[in-house]
Amino acid sequence: MDLLPLIVMFGVFFALMILSVPISYAIGVSSLATLMMMFPLHQALVVTAQKTAAGFDSFTILALPFFILAGVVMSSGGIARRLINLAKVIGAPLPGALLHTTILANMMFGALSGSAVASAAAVGGVMAPEIKKAGIDPSLGAAANIASCTTGLLIPPSGAFIIYSLIAGGISVSALFVAGYLPGILLGLVMMAVTSWSAWRRGYGSMGWPGLAQVRTAFVEAILPLGMVVLVIGGMIGGLFTATEASAVAAVYALVLALGVYREIGLRDLGPIVMSTVETSAIVLFMVGVSVVMSWAMTFADMPLMIADLMALASDNLLVTLLMINVLLLIIGTFMDLTPGLLIFTPIFLPIVKDLGMDPVHFGVVITLNLCIGIVTPPVGSALFVGASVANVTLASVMRPLNLYYLAFLIVLVLVTVFPAISLFLPRLLLGYQG
Repeated sequence: MDLLPLIVMFGVFFALMILSVPISYAIGVSSLATLMMMFPLHQALVVTAQKTAAGFDSFTILALPFFILAGVVMSSGGIARRLINLAKVIGAPLPGALLHTTILANMMFGALSGSAVASAAAVGGVMAPEIKKAGIDPSLGAAANIASCTTGLLIPPSGAFIIYSLIAGGISVSALFVAGYLPGILLGLVMMAVTSWSAWRRGYGSMGWPGLAQVRTAFVEAILPLGMVVLVIGGMIGGLFTATEASAVAAVYALVLALGVYREIGLRDLGPIVMSTVETSAIVLFMVGVSVVMSWAMTFADMPLMIADLMALASDNLLVTLLMINVLLLIIGTFMDLTPGLLIFTPIFLPIVKDLGMDPVHFGVVITLNLCIGIVTPPVGSALFVGASVANVTLASVMRPLNLYYLAFLIVLVLVTVFPAISLFLPRLLLGYQG
């Protein structure tokens, strides 16, 4: 068993990370260094270029820029405020009502935008002043926002599932989308339970039952934004269009809402919106391309097989193996964002769990949920910093209330890992998915 390629790849990668080299460059350079151990320099360069280009040669990957465009438009077009108003009437009867409003709004807006950071900024920016005005601890409000912004990465449409599908060899995006519903909703409900306990302990009351007129107004205002989810997911389940076509439909729908219906953005705003979409898409797509190189290099050097053999020395039981993988990903996720985590570790761990009989859609939900935790933990959690910034609280003050939400994450992670039906029930029911 030659461990040298494994040592070189991850040694170079983590060394570059410590030096604060952008992660996409770290992936590319460490992959090239590994290939240079197996091929002459000119051949290693050719393989790197070919595999990077091959990473973009996919119809499915077109879904990423379209969903990113839809998310940017949703963030800019006044959609968040309408969803927050709906969340207020739903959460009003619960203790600490504005905290529940934050969680529910993130579940809805995050699902539309597909971005945890965008959701934390949009929802947190609106809710933080209201939470402070109501006499609720701003740090608790920030913690609720930071933790719940991740639910939109599980509730479709989710860019994370598109990336997983690409790296996992064409796993059905539609099945992944539908599989994320129950885990995402479960995560939100457990967070609401934690919030209720915290609010009761601190003596925060409810806002009372809203009037029928207020409920009707909130639902009417939010029905068109929520209609995007119905259109996109319903269209895929009904076989009207693929996930890629659904992403284009979502982008057009968002533009029609923002430009034609609500008119909260104008034609002059389209330039910055498109540029933001292009910049974000370029970063993600380049990362996908170089990750394909890393995946190919790992496969050529038999790294997944070597890691599987090492893990088999500990146990050949699927649950024990998943426990080891989850612990490893929880540690790695504290200093690696969701997207690179998926790109790097899916090709390593997916073959291992598939050999032990795990469904790849189920594993996609597990690895995504696991890495979601990393974006709300220090030292590099992107959603953690954004959520604290928009609430104008320090990281030190927000960490204590966040501990309870970390417990909520772990409870849901264990449940989703141990019980595959939480992820697979809806794909089997609605899509006839058989694995």
